[in-house]
Amino acid sequence: MSITPERKSALIQENAIKANDTGSPEVQIAILTARINHLTEHFKTHKKDNHSRRGLLKMVGLRRQLLDYVKRKNVQRYQSIIEKHGIRR
Repeated sequence: MSITPERKSALIQENAIKANDTGSPEVQIAILTARINHLTEHFKTHKKDNHSRRGLLKMVGLRRQLLDYVKRKNVQRYQSIIEKHGIRR
């Protein structure tokens, strides 16, 4: 089970840079972070779910790529994203 459409639209509104913004790195990182947190909770009860674990690792890698991109472009934006979502570096 992924995040609900209502939660996803709320994340988009919270992290959008401008109106109708769904593709900026901030929005993508926020959505990935929500999905990663959801799967992390899932693994606390389903320890042997290796198929979903692979998906989790792919999402973590994608989020890392997006964060590296933002860091290359603008360090202040990167720092604000890290602090807002509580991502460890």
